[in-house]
Amino acid sequence: MKVIRWSEMEPAPVTEEGAKATTVRWLISKPEGAPTFAMRLFEIAPGGHTPKHTHAWEHEAFILAGQGEVTTSAGPVPFSAGDALFVAPEELHQFRNTGGGTMQMLCLIPLPKG
Repeated sequence: MKVIRWSEMEPAPVTEEGAKATTVRWLISKPEGAPTFAMRLFEIAPGGHTPKHTHAWEHEAFILAGQGEVTTSAGPVPFSAGDALFVAPEELHQFRNTGGGTMQMLCLIPLPKG
Protein backbone atom coordinates (compact mmCIF):
# COMPACT_ATOMS: atom_id res chain seq x y z
CA MET A 1 0.00 0.00 0.00
CA LYS A 2 1.23 3.46 -0.85
CA VAL A 3 -0.25 6.87 -0.14
CA ILE A 4 0.89 9.54 -2.56
CA ARG A 5 0.22 13.24 -1.95
CA TRP A 6 -0.55 14.81 -5.32
CA SER A 7 0.94 18.17 -4.34
CA GLU A 8 4.31 16.53 -3.63
CA MET A 9 4.57 15.19 -7.19
CA GLU A 10 6.40 17.64 -9.43
CA PRO A 11 4.33 18.94 -12.39
CA ALA A 12 6.01 18.61 -15.78
CA PRO A 13 5.04 20.60 -18.85
CA VAL A 14 3.34 18.60 -21.58
CA THR A 15 5.78 19.09 -24.45
CA GLU A 16 4.12 17.13 -27.25
CA GLU A 17 3.48 19.20 -30.34
CA GLY A 18 0.06 20.85 -30.18
CA ALA A 19 -0.09 21.14 -26.37
CA LYS A 20 -0.49 24.54 -24.76
CA ALA A 21 -0.37 25.63 -21.09
CA THR A 22 -0.71 22.05 -19.79
CA THR A 23 1.18 20.20 -17.06
CA VAL A 24 1.06 16.58 -15.93
CA ARG A 25 1.86 14.90 -12.62
CA TRP A 26 2.40 11.13 -12.83
CA LEU A 27 0.72 10.12 -9.56
CA ILE A 28 0.92 6.34 -9.89
CA SER A 29 2.81 4.30 -12.49
CA LYS A 30 5.63 1.77 -12.70
CA PRO A 31 7.98 3.57 -10.23
CA GLU A 32 5.27 3.22 -7.56
CA GLY A 33 4.89 -0.50 -8.37
CA ALA A 34 1.77 -0.29 -10.56
CA PRO A 35 1.89 -3.16 -13.07
CA THR A 36 -1.17 -2.34 -15.19
CA PHE A 37 -2.39 1.27 -15.06
CA ALA A 38 -1.03 4.79 -14.67
CA MET A 39 -2.88 7.63 -12.96
CA ARG A 40 -1.99 11.14 -14.06
CA LEU A 41 -3.19 14.58 -12.98
CA PHE A 42 -3.36 17.14 -15.77
CA GLU A 43 -3.69 20.85 -15.06
CA ILE A 44 -4.68 23.02 -17.99
CA ALA A 45 -4.58 26.81 -17.73
CA PRO A 46 -7.36 28.96 -19.24
CA GLY A 47 -7.08 28.76 -23.03
CA GLY A 48 -4.76 25.76 -22.78
CA HIS A 49 -5.17 22.29 -24.28
CA THR A 50 -3.63 18.88 -24.74
CA PRO A 51 -2.41 17.84 -28.20
CA LYS A 52 -5.04 16.61 -30.67
CA HIS A 53 -4.18 12.96 -31.18
CA THR A 54 -5.17 9.30 -31.28
CA HIS A 55 -3.57 6.19 -29.81
CA ALA A 56 -4.21 2.47 -29.62
CA TRP A 57 -5.31 2.40 -25.98
CA GLU A 58 -8.38 3.60 -24.13
CA HIS A 59 -8.28 6.02 -21.30
CA GLU A 60 -10.63 7.34 -18.68
CA ALA A 61 -10.70 10.86 -17.35
CA PHE A 62 -12.42 12.50 -14.37
CA ILE A 63 -12.75 16.28 -14.22
CA LEU A 64 -11.85 17.50 -10.73
CA ALA A 65 -12.10 21.25 -11.31
CA GLY A 66 -13.01 23.65 -14.07
CA GLN A 67 -14.74 23.22 -17.37
CA GLY A 68 -13.87 22.62 -20.96
CA GLU A 69 -14.56 20.58 -24.01
CA VAL A 70 -13.07 17.52 -25.59
CA THR A 71 -12.59 17.92 -29.33
CA THR A 72 -13.58 14.78 -31.22
CA SER A 73 -13.95 13.88 -34.89
CA ALA A 74 -17.71 14.44 -34.40
CA GLY A 75 -17.19 17.92 -32.88
CA PRO A 76 -16.69 19.39 -29.41
CA VAL A 77 -18.25 17.78 -26.34
CA PRO A 78 -18.52 20.05 -23.25
CA PHE A 79 -17.66 18.86 -19.74
CA SER A 80 -17.32 20.30 -16.24
CA ALA A 81 -16.17 19.31 -12.75
CA GLY A 82 -17.67 15.99 -11.70
CA ASP A 83 -17.89 14.53 -15.20
CA ALA A 84 -16.24 11.23 -16.15
CA LEU A 85 -15.12 10.73 -19.76
CA PHE A 86 -14.21 7.59 -21.71
CA VAL A 87 -11.93 7.86 -24.74
CA ALA A 88 -12.00 4.69 -26.85
CA PRO A 89 -8.89 3.34 -28.60
CA GLU A 90 -8.08 5.23 -31.83
CA GLU A 91 -10.64 7.97 -31.01
CA LEU A 92 -9.43 11.45 -31.96
CA HIS A 93 -9.41 13.70 -28.88
CA GLN A 94 -8.08 16.92 -27.42
CA PHE A 95 -8.98 18.35 -24.00
CA ARG A 96 -9.44 22.14 -23.96
CA ASN A 97 -9.97 24.47 -21.01
CA THR A 98 -12.80 26.85 -21.92
CA GLY A 99 -13.22 28.31 -18.43
CA GLY A 100 -11.59 31.13 -16.51
CA GLY A 101 -9.69 29.01 -13.97
CA THR A 102 -7.32 26.07 -14.01
CA MET A 103 -8.91 22.82 -15.14
CA GLN A 104 -7.79 19.69 -13.27
CA MET A 105 -8.32 16.23 -14.71
CA LEU A 106 -7.37 12.76 -13.54
CA CYS A 107 -6.51 10.55 -16.49
CA LEU A 108 -5.92 6.79 -16.32
CA ILE A 109 -4.16 4.81 -19.03
CA PRO A 110 -2.87 1.25 -19.36
CA LEU A 111 0.87 0.79 -18.99
CA PRO A 112 2.84 -1.00 -21.70
CA LYS A 113 3.34 -4.70 -21.02
CA GLY A 114 6.82 -5.86 -20.16
